Amino acid sequence: MSKIIITCAVTGSIHTPSMTPHLPITAEEITDEAVAAAQAGASVLHLHARDPINGRPTALAEHFMAFLPRIKQASDAVVNITTGGSATMTLDDRLAAPMVAEPEMCSLNMGSMNFALYPAAQKISDWKYDWEKPFLEGSEDLVFKNTPRDIAYVVTEMGEKRGARFEFECYDLSHLYMLRHFADRGLVKPPVFLQTIFGAMGGIGPDIDNLIFMKRTADRLLGDDFVWSVLGAGRFQFGLVTTGAIMGSHVRVGLEDNLYIGPGELAKSNADQVAKIKRILGELSLEAATPDETRTMLGLKGGDRVKF
Repeated sequence: MSKIIITCAVTGSIHTPSMTPHLPITAEEITDEAVAAAQAGASVLHLHARDPINGRPTALAEHFMAFLPRIKQASDAVVNITTGGSATMTLDDRLAAPMVAEPEMCSLNMGSMNFALYPAAQKISDWKYDWEKPFLEGSEDLVFKNTPRDIAYVVTEMGEKRGARFEFECYDLSHLYMLRHFADRGLVKPPVFLQTIFGAMGGIGPDIDNLIFMKRTADRLLGDDFVWSVLGAGRFQFGLVTTGAIMGSHVRVGLEDNLYIGPGELAKSNADQVAKIKRILGELSLEAATPDETRTMLGLKGGDRVKF
């Protein structure tokens, strides 16, 4: 591997506005954060949308289309639109924007799982919006649904019909086996962009032993047909992605995954996190990939073939 793909997940659907004043919500904020992250060194922008009135996660295509063209005009970074959305959304909801925008990349969770956010509610006493506390507390009894039928539908609709490649999000060991299953069915073709995720409550824990085991399992199941990336949730972000990079992985950072830049210090922007990991990579004699280099590595269709 000659260069490192830095993915920046700009806002996500996990964190709520009461957790930090720096979470981008409006189309203008998401645009500015995404463009600044690209300028700082991110070659892939992983994007969710928010209701501009109250910051709640939204799947409406109109909310995505309020910022997607602006980002494309201001940056050459690869746009990666979520198909995970939020665990409270239906599959049709989650695909509404990707179906319209036809991006170069989409994320795809490789299985159903508990997605437990409720411990975060105990840390907040001053709520900005009335939806936040029930949203977090309700995750104690919430399953994110992505069955094999769901996965096949997304791969067919977004991949085969619309030419997107995928960030295959694997939160646990079983997800790697599901990815192998879809490769055996011929629905997933190399190069596979594998995002291994550590530290989300309901998925595999943020231990270095788990990172090593996930990589060894991926090697056994996928051989040379995958491009590996690491995501660490919360305070484990920089330690895990740095360890992954030393082992040969690409990296993902951003306010979707972690609200902090250091112990007890909120990140003021996504670009701050991108700049930090790019500096760390540089000190390890590793260089960040450009968007065009990323497109070549991942076999993407190109920014001229999207619909925004």
